[in-house]
Amino acid sequence: MKFTLSWLKDHLDTDEPLEALAAKLTMIGLEVEHIDDKAKALSAFTIAKVISAEQHPNADRLRVCMVDTGEGAPVQVVCGAPNARAGLTSVFSPPGTFIPGKNITLGVGTIRGVESRGMLCSAAELELSNDHDGIIELPEDAPVGVQYTEWAKLGDPVIEINLTPNRADCTSIHGIARDLSAADMGTLKDPTIAPVKGAFASPVQVKVEDDTLCPGFALRLVRGVKNGPSPEWLQKRLTAIGLRSINALVDITNFMTFDRGRPLHVFDAAKVKGNLVVRRARAGETLLALDGKTYTLDETMCVIADDNGVESLAGIMGGEASGCSETTTDVLIESALWNEINIAHTGRKLGINSDARYRFERGVDPAFMVPGLELATKLVLEICGGTPSESVVVGKTFGDDRIIDFPLDEVKRLAGIEVPLVEIRRILGHLGFAVAGNGSTVKVAVPSWRADVHGKADIVEEIVRIVGVDRVPLTPFERGDAPRKPVLTPIQLRTRRAKRALAARGLVETITWSFVSKPQAELFGGGQHELSLANPIAADLSDMRPSLIPGLVAASQRNADRSFSDIALFEVGQIFKGDKPEDQFTAASGLRRGLAAPAGSGRYWSGSAQVTAFDAKADALTVLTAAGASAQALQIVPGGAAWLHPGRSGTIQMGPQNILGYFGELHPRTLEALGAEGPLVAFEVILDRIPDAKARPTRAKPLLELSAFQPVSRDFAFIVDRKVKAADIVRFAQSADRKLITGVTVFDVYEGKGIDPDKKSIAIAVTLQPREKTLTDQEIDAVAAKIVTEVTKKTGGTLRG
Repeated sequence: MKFTLSWLKDHLDTDEPLEALAAKLTMIGLEVEHIDDKAKALSAFTIAKVISAEQHPNADRLRVCMVDTGEGAPVQVVCGAPNARAGLTSVFSPPGTFIPGKNITLGVGTIRGVESRGMLCSAAELELSNDHDGIIELPEDAPVGVQYTEWAKLGDPVIEINLTPNRADCTSIHGIARDLSAADMGTLKDPTIAPVKGAFASPVQVKVEDDTLCPGFALRLVRGVKNGPSPEWLQKRLTAIGLRSINALVDITNFMTFDRGRPLHVFDAAKVKGNLVVRRARAGETLLALDGKTYTLDETMCVIADDNGVESLAGIMGGEASGCSETTTDVLIESALWNEINIAHTGRKLGINSDARYRFERGVDPAFMVPGLELATKLVLEICGGTPSESVVVGKTFGDDRIIDFPLDEVKRLAGIEVPLVEIRRILGHLGFAVAGNGSTVKVAVPSWRADVHGKADIVEEIVRIVGVDRVPLTPFERGDAPRKPVLTPIQLRTRRAKRALAARGLVETITWSFVSKPQAELFGGGQHELSLANPIAADLSDMRPSLIPGLVAASQRNADRSFSDIALFEVGQIFKGDKPEDQFTAASGLRRGLAAPAGSGRYWSGSAQVTAFDAKADALTVLTAAGASAQALQIVPGGAAWLHPGRSGTIQMGPQNILGYFGELHPRTLEALGAEGPLVAFEVILDRIPDAKARPTRAKPLLELSAFQPVSRDFAFIVDRKVKAADIVRFAQSADRKLITGVTVFDVYEGKGIDPDKKSIAIAVTLQPREKTLTDQEIDAVAAKIVTEVTKKTGGTLRG
């Protein structure tokens, strides 16, 4: 909502400075977003006269001008404008001036070898218009040396406020002035609007077929108007807030929309055939609207029609066929009330955002329907002339009465502040409420323009925002002696930790549909009849998903189709194994493709940075441990779900009865069914199946414990039976000295020449991190010997020479 300071002062008698008004607006809930003060922004620009304009010696399109700025000796300015000439009066900016249209600060410069000590400006450079074809031309009598904004009367700041949807009354400048008056920032100017006496009965009547869509309708015919350009004051009002002046009749309706929050419409009476009917649109009817677009209507939309058909989209936008032009001589002025919900639905369906829709869908003042018509008629008569008819009014001209029983101690109870009855009466009275009674409970009548006020709490809100929210005391909540209960449930905590852990490993979060096609659901163990949707949004989204993997695969393939093939994605969301609450689980799934390995192309046992099942395994274990699963209790079993490659997958479990999830490379049959290119590695774990941690008192450990001593890394290669798992070797090596050994990783697996057919070589890198002192060679060798002894003892293998 935009308005100028002078426009506000048409409704508010005040001497308060702009800064004080802006601060008070924000404090009473009408937040000021921006103030455009041209006088302040353009204060350095002055009026100057070009004494001479000679051709630039080194450029055909430049002129060297001597400029009288009114401050002594003439100033030399190099100018490229085609209209720069001797005797021209224009706008000058000295060095050090910020040029808003160019977003630069002007300095003394040399242009093609000639010094320039300022600039002659165009309207675009001052952001006054889009005209940048030449410098501004002023009348010859414009006073040289005077501030341009002062001479051009640009000292009217434009204020923009952010309205909450409930404050429909402040979509008008009059409503904003009312709030400021209640906040002691001035006196509201609220003159009585006298009715206009009609000279004849209106030949055009109105019929409302459905009063739920149109509770009230007022109409007046004015004959003999002369439409043309608006007076200067009206054009300035509208252009200052970003509206284009069209003609007097249209400008009056726009003025009423912002000035009083009363959208109106004017029809060219000569283009209206017969009487007007307010009805529902018929399926297939169309309207060529004033924005030049043709809209197809349906039965849910409300329209104003005549014998020719639809003439206006009620409360949103008029039609081109009955619009006013310079040849218009007779006009029908319409002021009506519309159903807020219907206006909102229609505007959204058609994608129309108009100033009228903005106000009607929030609710306009029903009691101002007829006075709004009278005020608009007066403006038409004053600006365009003409003879008015008697008004035609159909339906209600007022809203429903609302009386609220308000206990005075409710302010103290809800806001914690004491406000005496005298102050309450003053505040509510200035806001338009009527207060009756002197006891502990008074009756408050709500004004017609405050459709958002329904109960006692709303009255308290009105009082507190005017008194000042800063007066509400800080009151701590009583915590009591009992320990604080956790805010988040265990599954909410696991979900957050899982997302953070996967993001830290370089995966990008994805949100996919909760629905998949039936073939995809059956591929991942779903597809039951009870999980099929009765009314799916698309044929290929017919079933609730039994897994997150199909959505991730589809997302990765879309990226690969657009040349983003090396991608790592994850999702944490709901999956459905049945239609009962206990069959709904929270899963964490991830997928890697191409070269999207977490460690990049570093030292790796397979010698390639291509993603493998082990990357998916590491992701899955990271999620589980972050979500609270005990790393020591996790077991890895070869083979996974049917949608995974049988030789390149695994199952993570806590005993055979509690399967937490699967990881591995997707089966080629799965990729073909999903329409994706591989190889892809993925994992899926069920966060609900992680056992709750047992509460036991422990000493708090530091979150991060750094050692001042250099870590040591040693490599070991063991020849073991082919059936020995690499994970077992890692675990046995770790157990050799849990205090010193901080990391064990597999970096090489070898089978082939030099190794027995039933044997394999597994190489591990062990990191030792001393805490108390630097390790000696003897101490390192002792730990190495323990590692060799532990691994060979538990696996039956030997250290490879």
